[in-house]
Amino acid sequence: MVAVWGCAVASPPIKHPPQVVATPQTGHLTTSLQAGSPVGDIQPVYVSIANGTNEPYAVVPSQIFAINDAGERVAPLAPEEAARQAGGAGELKAALGSAAVSGLAAGAVGAGLGAIGGAALGGAGTGAVLGSVIGAGSGMLSGASRGQSKADQQASEQIAGLALRPEEVHRNFTVSGYVFFPKGEYREIEMVLVNRETGDTESIRQPWR
Repeated sequence: MVAVWGCAVASPPIKHPPQVVATPQTGHLTTSLQAGSPVGDIQPVYVSIANGTNEPYAVVPSQIFAINDAGERVAPLAPEEAARQAGGAGELKAALGSAAVSGLAAGAVGAGLGAIGGAALGGAGTGAVLGSVIGAGSGMLSGASRGQSKADQQASEQIAGLALRPEEVHRNFTVSGYVFFPKGEYREIEMVLVNRETGDTESIRQPWR
């Protein structure tokens, strides 16, 4: 039972973030993207932007859009909202793992404590034994709840930590991170970058993959 309980804290929802990023090419802005598997109702996309120009560009995650089959731009979700929707849907991988383990563990606890309690009813010291049974059951089930909360917290922290942040992309610099969209069918990603010197914008489109 203790061994089962040790598994209640689940692995991160995004287990293997990509490590390969875009490479700066002289005179060009270079981008790459990799769509991950949906997590609940959220579609994570790993975006990488490299600046091979002499101009300082700024990345604004809210200005990265998914293009659907109708040609419409779909705005990304803030990391906090993405985490809330994924967890709220009950499908976030970390939460699912913990929920499954907690359910199994709770069943085992119930069966085990029921057997102990039943045996105690026919012997001496019934009150003490039943008190121990009830106390142990409450503590273990409380632990399951805490394990679930911990898994949710870990998932939210990881999503926030991996998200693309607003930042400058200097010459020969590369920035990367996740952008989160509602789950759906998309054909392209559009990235709108800002030239920090002139204020002009540059739009880059890349096929969804």
